[in-house]
Amino acid sequence: MSMRIAVVALWAEDVEAAVRFYRDVIGLRSVKQRRKRPHFEAGGVQIVLLEGRPVAAQNSVPENFPLVAFAVDDLEQALERLHEHGVRLPWGVGHDAHSRWAMFYDPAGNLIELLQEKYEPEEWEDELQHRHLDTKTPRHKDTKNKS
Repeated sequence: MSMRIAVVALWAEDVEAAVRFYRDVIGLRSVKQRRKRPHFEAGGVQIVLLEGRPVAAQNSVPENFPLVAFAVDDLEQALERLHEHGVRLPWGVGHDAHSRWAMFYDPAGNLIELLQEKYEPEEWEDELQHRHLDTKTPRHKDTKNKS
């Protein structure tokens, strides 16, 4: 039996702000709306936005593990897009020998991550210094202050 993730649900009290964020900031493609529930496509997985209050995990270890991570081909480009929309990266940009990532909150307060796998660490360090990326800019204007 073959299995894959088909749908991921994210809750938001202000669904319209979440729609703008995932469409305009993250760049997901809107695919449909069923029963007034916006759907986006992300690598063959449907992301559905539901009205409701998201509740963060209590006493989680690690404390800042994302609800969902989106893989990107070019993290620098994604970071520039986040920066243009005022999204704050509370932990900056992390990396290890095989990947690099950035976490941030969506307008509803869900912790989201962008992840680029298989990169050359030296190139990334040079790129950060060259672009002088500010990872502590204010969050997206619709984002609630969670830090």
